[in-house]
Amino acid sequence: MKITQLTKLALVIFALSGFVACSSTSEEAADTGSTQESSADATNRQAQSDAEAAAARAAAAEERMRRSALATRVFYFDFDVAEFRQADRDVLTYHARDLASNPSRRIRLEGHADERGTREYNLALGERRANGILNYLIVNGASRNQIETVSYGEERPADRGTSEAAYQRNRRVEIVDP
Repeated sequence: MKITQLTKLALVIFALSGFVACSSTSEEAADTGSTQESSADATNRQAQSDAEAAAARAAAAEERMRRSALATRVFYFDFDVAEFRQADRDVLTYHARDLASNPSRRIRLEGHADERGTREYNLALGERRANGILNYLIVNGASRNQIETVSYGEERPADRGTSEAAYQRNRRVEIVDP
């Protein structure tokens, strides 16, 4: 009889220990699951935070580019050419967008040429240069009534020298606030 009682007692202790072991395992499993869930949430939050930071950096870089572009107000031309340079397109696009977003803003495009050529030819060349930029601004969103063009030809040189560098500085269109 003692053996049966000992066996029963052993079975009860074994059952209880198994129950206790199972309950701690399920708690550990729950803890592990919540830890995995927490790390997944943390990873998602970190990814979202990184994406927001990248978007903020991109917006700040775009704003710096816009300010830099709008600060550029002189566009240079090659000798005897009325078409602006390919490199100036992005800057002019920012100017066009700025005009489109500010309908009350007005600008004047002043065309210039170097002293080589006749007075009449240089006036016409300065006008063609200013009109080339005018057309680009209009195509990219600016309104015609916001922009005035004028040609000074060779009459207002930026540099009075007679070197190629001086001539280069004189072949230009300036954006001026009237």
